[in-house]
Amino acid sequence: MMTTRQIARQRRRRRRLAVGTAAALTSVGVLVYLVMALLPGHKVDAESTAASPLVTTQPKAADTATGTASPSATPSPSASPSASSSTSPKPKKTPKAVKSPSKAAPKSSRGSTTPPSAGRIRPNTSYKGVATAYEAGVGDGACLFGPSPDMMIAAMNTTDYETSRACGAYILVHAANGKSVTVRITNECPLPCAPGQIDLSQQAFAKLADLKVGRLAITWSLVSPSSIGTMSIRYKTGSSIYWCGIQVIGHRNPVARLEVSTGSGWRQLPRTSFNYFISADGTGCGKAIRVTDIYGEQLTVSGLGVLANVVQPTGVQFAQH
Repeated sequence: MMTTRQIARQRRRRRRLAVGTAAALTSVGVLVYLVMALLPGHKVDAESTAASPLVTTQPKAADTATGTASPSATPSPSASPSASSSTSPKPKKTPKAVKSPSKAAPKSSRGSTTPPSAGRIRPNTSYKGVATAYEAGVGDGACLFGPSPDMMIAAMNTTDYETSRACGAYILVHAANGKSVTVRITNECPLPCAPGQIDLSQQAFAKLADLKVGRLAITWSLVSPSSIGTMSIRYKTGSSIYWCGIQVIGHRNPVARLEVSTGSGWRQLPRTSFNYFISADGTGCGKAIRVTDIYGEQLTVSGLGVLANVVQPTGVQFAQH
């Protein structure tokens, strides 16, 4: 058996061992902590921990850049509208470029052989065809001018008649035999009248050849006669301030356009096959009228009442060409 002294000695050894072990463990822990603190890997972790806000910021910056790129892509679309808005003035300028020639056209057309406002029958142009004759009665016809003061009149073939555009035109007809006559177009010669054909009143045909000839080879051209009075305006039967038809009579040169005043500007009226310009809703009926010939000259007439089927003189006339 162990003595009391031996047991106490063992207890003392155990205490020393426990204290030494604890001290050793503490020392190892401190050493490990110091080693870990001094290791490069730990520094990197520390730096990355410190840099992580930067890394976080960089993604944000990347997001911002991406966001900026998409806004800058958004301005790009908005830039394309602005480009289209900058393009839209260009179309606005294009009409201006288109309008300028049209404004200059009447001036240039005065000396031109092919005025833009002329139809098929153009000034300074000779046409070939055949002359025939018809019994004209009092001289009225499809143009609805009424009885003619003289019988030097003719009917134009449907093609050159152009839905009444030739109404009132004066043409000089030359026959192969050297004879000629000037006639006014008051009627339409329907098919089988061919392009270039002029159906003369019997009185006019007789100026060129005997009526027995029947058909006569001719050339003809538009003229602007010197001895002519002033033109007149007539409102169609049934016209009022709510609907009206307007006709020009006694004009020296073919009429290209008729407009009526609207108070704030001019409105062009459509021309019918029966040679009246119609205002279906009454616009301009009884107000100022502006008439333009194929050379671009404009004559304005005002102060005329809506007097149905009454020929009202104007005191004005187109210039001779």
